Amino acid sequence: MDCLFCKIIAGEIPSNKVYEDEVVYAFRDIYPQAPTHILVVPKAHIGSVHEINEENADTVAHIFTVIPKIAKAEGLANGYRIISNIGKDGCQSVKHLHFHILGGKQLSDNMG
Repeated sequence: MDCLFCKIIAGEIPSNKVYEDEVVYAFRDIYPQAPTHILVVPKAHIGSVHEINEENADTVAHIFTVIPKIAKAEGLANGYRIISNIGKDGCQSVKHLHFHILGGKQLSDNMG
């Protein structure tokens, strides 16, 4: 498989890791859109939100228990945004499910 995030998880491509457990890998985005910009990805390859199903829903639920821990460790006490881009029109650049944690400043209300 030629997946950028799978290669990062496997250690084939370096990253600035902020969290890892048996299910999840989180690292800093190389093109940050906010002072804190972290990508949280499942270690198992799931293409996007469209591929979430009964077999992998526990993985996604686990991600959403990890995100608040990462946010707290990063000092995002005033809030943060979670984004997942899906497909071409949603600007998904890597076809591996991932969630962006954006924070560290007042974010814009403009989402489009």
